[in-house]
Order: sequence, then structure tokens, then C-alpha cells
Amino acid sequence: MNTIITSNAEGLFSKGLKVGAAIGAIILGLTAGAQAQSTLEKARNEGVIRIGFANEAPYGYATPSGELTGEAPAVAKEIFSRLGIENVEGVLTEFGSLIPGLRAGRFDVIAAGMFITPERCAQIQFSEPSYGIGQAFLVPEGNPNNLTDYSSIAENPELKLAVLAGGVEAGYAERSGASQSQLMILPDQASLVNAVRSGRAHAAALTALSIKQMADANDGVESTEPFGDVAGQSVVGHGGFGFRPDDTELYEAFNEELKKFVGTQEHIELVSEFGFGEGFMPTKTTAELCAGE
Repeated sequence: MNTIITSNAEGLFSKGLKVGAAIGAIILGLTAGAQAQSTLEKARNEGVIRIGFANEAPYGYATPSGELTGEAPAVAKEIFSRLGIENVEGVLTEFGSLIPGLRAGRFDVIAAGMFITPERCAQIQFSEPSYGIGQAFLVPEGNPNNLTDYSSIAENPELKLAVLAGGVEAGYAERSGASQSQLMILPDQASLVNAVRSGRAHAAALTALSIKQMADANDGVESTEPFGDVAGQSVVGHGGFGFRPDDTELYEAFNEELKKFVGTQEHIELVSEFGFGEGFMPTKTTAELCAGE
């Protein structure tokens, strides 16, 4: 009797193992299927994708009513619409945290007008550029120190230059001979404006369009004339959209549509609202920019 019971128990146990294994295989298969779903597939299925931006006008920013706008979000919305993704959610992040945030999965794409540089190319995948633009300084009204470019900062060690954390401007200043002690690293545009207006900084550096908008929106400051050369090298920056290196499908689909769109009349009309247009078309490829050319 005991033997029969033991035998039946073993049989039931064996069957239980088989059923459990089968259920486990199904669960693993479903999990693997979910894990295998690419970012692009997930966005298409859910109809939404998240983009990181840094509240830097005119590249990517939120209006007082909370609307996500600017050159990069506007272009991103158009391209994602063409890919069948109608809803674009913005994730506000300090500029210096955009690449870490993308890599950590806080959002799926950087849409902040980020310059394509070799250092950044080593961390993320960039689309082809959507614009090219030079630099300018925000200075006190009347430009009392007669500042024109980075070399005019380097020539006077008493001068302080405010730059955006994670931006390219600190590198431009150092290339011109400015010391690190002359640089004031700040998190956002509002901090740059406040530093100049309060006299803590003698100038703030950003792209020419950003500086113009900051000057237009604030009393007591103005923009210098734009410039495109630092220590004999071009500082015409080219901005693009950033992707995680393993999001190949999303990157390739986006980039294919972007290349068709940039430079068309529809594109120029879309970005003219933000100060861009025919004079700000890219002149280099991402391959050239990532190679430092």
C-alpha cells in the first residue's frame, strides 16, 4: 500500500513538474517576447514616446502653459508622426544630465538641439544634424568690457564667463586660452542671465540664437555680434537628436525620415518660428562631426 501510494505520489509529482515546466516556459516566452520588443515597437504600440529637453530656448523648452516646443521638439513631433507615433511627452532635465538620463532610460530621445561632438558621440548615437549655428555673448547693456569672442575673455584674467553645465562653451573658452578659474559653470539659461545682470559674470556664452532670445527677454543686457571662429577653428555647432546606442531600429527609422525632411520648405516654415531657417541649414554630416572634422 505504501509502495503504491509512494508510486502514485511520485507520478503526480513528476506530472506536476512537467506542468510547472510548461507554465514556466510559457511565462519565460512571454517575458522574452516583451523584452525583445524594441523601443520603436513599444512606442508604436503605445502611441507615445518620451523626449528629454533642457528648457533652453529656442532649442527645446516649455511655455508658461506647459506646452513642449522649440526647434528640436517641433521637428521631433513631425518625424515621430511620420513614424506613426502621435504623442510626444517631454521630460525636463538639466542640460548636463541629458546624456546620463537617456542612458538610464528616463526618456527615449534627446531633443534639445544638442551639438554633435566627438566626446558625445562616444556615449550616444546622433541623428544627422538639423541645423548649424555660431556663438555669441550675453553682456551688460553697452558692453562695457568691449567683449567680442572668447579671446577677449582670455586676454583679461579678471573677467568671468558664465557657461552652461554640459555645454560646449567651456571647451571653446579654454581653447582660446581662458583659465578654468575664469569660468562660472551654471545649470540653466536663467542662471546665466542672473549672473550677468548681477555682475557676478562679465558675460555668458551660448549659441547666437539663445543669446539673442535671452537679451530680448531681459532688461539691462544685450547680445554681442555672432562669431563662428575660436583660435582659428570653426565653432559653428551642429545640433542633432540623441539615441541610446542599442536603439538601432528607432535611430535608423527616425534618421531616415529626418534626412528627407531637413531643408524642405515644410521644415524651414516649421523652424522659422524659432529663429531658424535657410541660413541655419547643416553644412556637415554626423560622421564628420563625430570625427572632429
